[in-house]
Amino acid sequence: MANVTMYSTGVCPYCQMAERLLTSKGVATIEKIRIDLEPAKREEMMQRTQRRTVPQIYIGEVYVGGFDDLAALDKAGGLSPLLNA
Repeated sequence: MANVTMYSTGVCPYCQMAERLLTSKGVATIEKIRIDLEPAKREEMMQRTQRRTVPQIYIGEVYVGGFDDLAALDKAGGLSPLLNA
């Protein structure tokens, strides 16, 4: 299974929904980068993604986007193949 990295905060409901969706697909471990605890990581996230909101999700080296992007990828049938690549 591919590595999943997610920029998040401790109180983000969309981060929690993304985590539930990924877990339902068999993801056992998500590397969470807490931008609320590490302000420098927020700058890193904005540089990498060009976005300011969380979650921002990477599967392996592929940038997926936020929760809405993740859910759309799943609905289109592309999430499982990406996770299992």
